Amino acid sequence: MKKCHTAKHYAVALFLLLTGTYVSAQHFDVTAQIRLLPLTPETTTHASDDVHNSPRRSVVWLTPIDESARDQRPPRAQEIYTLVQKNKQFSPHLLIVPVGSMVVFPNQDPFFHNVFSMFNGRRFDLGLYETGSTRGVRFSREGISYIFCNIHPEMSAVVLTLSTPFFSIAGSHNTAVISDVPAGQYRLHVWSEGAELELLDALTRVVRIAANNTNLGTIDIPQQTDLNARHKNKFGKDYDTTPAPLY
Repeated sequence: MKKCHTAKHYAVALFLLLTGTYVSAQHFDVTAQIRLLPLTPETTTHASDDVHNSPRRSVVWLTPIDESARDQRPPRAQEIYTLVQKNKQFSPHLLIVPVGSMVVFPNQDPFFHNVFSMFNGRRFDLGLYETGSTRGVRFSREGISYIFCNIHPEMSAVVLTLSTPFFSIAGSHNTAVISDVPAGQYRLHVWSEGAELELLDALTRVVRIAANNTNLGTIDIPQQTDLNARHKNKFGKDYDTTPAPLY
C-alpha cells in the first residue's frame, strides 16, 4: 500500500513537472516603465524634452531573495568583455557584466590612452598604452564603475557589475523588460545615467514576481547630473585645456 502511494505521488510530480505547473517552475517576462524627471521644477517646460531626447541610459535588475527564486537559472559563465577605444570614444558606452568577469580595453586609436576609474565599483588605473595594445581589469564585486581616459576628457563609459542574470537596459519609450524571471521574491534595483546614487539606492524595494504581478509599474528617477559636466582627471584635478599636438 505504501509503495502504491509513493508511486502515485511520483506520477503526479512527474505530470506537474512535464506540464510546467509547478509554481517554482513558472517564469515570466517582467516589465517596468522608467520616467526621467527634469532637473528642477523651474526647468520643467524645456527639461522634459531634453531628458526625453538625451542619451541617458537606465537599467533595472532583480536580485533573488528567497530560495524559490534563487538558483533557478544557472550562473553565466565568466567571459571576457570588451570596451573598445576608438575615435576618442568607448564602445559600448554602457557594459553590464557578471561578477568575476574580465573586461579588456583595446586601444584602436593612433595615439595613447590612459583608462581609469576612481569609483566604488572597481578602482583601477591602466596607465599610458599605445595604439594596437590591450589592457584588462577583472571586475570582482558588484558595483557601478565610471570609466574615463586621463588624456581625453570627452571619453566616458559605465561598467555595471551584477551578481544576477535578471536585468534589462531600458529601450524605446524607456521600457525595461526582464525576460524569463522565475516566480519568487526579489530586491528591485535601478540605475540611470545622470541620477545621484543616493537617490537610486532609495528606489530599491522588495517585489514579488507571480502570474498576477509581472508589471513593476512606473519608476520615477530624478535627473540631477548634467551629462556634459566636466569630470576630474585621475589626480582629482581639472583637465589641461591647453591645445596639444595633433597626436
